[in-house]
Amino acid sequence: MSELYRGLIINVNLDPSKGSETGKTRPCIIVTNNIYNARVPVIQVVPLTEWSLKKSQIKTNIEVTPSPSNGLSKKSIADCLQTRPIDHQNRLISIRGELEPEILEQINQALKVVFDLI
Repeated sequence: MSELYRGLIINVNLDPSKGSETGKTRPCIIVTNNIYNARVPVIQVVPLTEWSLKKSQIKTNIEVTPSPSNGLSKKSIADCLQTRPIDHQNRLISIRGELEPEILEQINQALKVVFDLI
């Protein structure tokens, strides 16, 4: 398997999910630091979901536009409120690409809001 690092977009099987948790197989952004990514099987990801005007107006949702580097095929929303741990050895399906640094910085700021770190 390739090296996993912060800002990488990976396809992840999020099933089974319960209640309002994000499910299905979908792209996710790795947000754990690279020391953890290299050493432990459980990493933290932010799932991407289909873009909508309503979702784009939520402060902790970050818009991600498709690009050759990120490997996405449609405009998406990084739902930072749905951040979750995954065991990448069991849930990772494939690697799509790498998130643009300016979008990762927006996600950093959204995660600070979600976890009350500002």
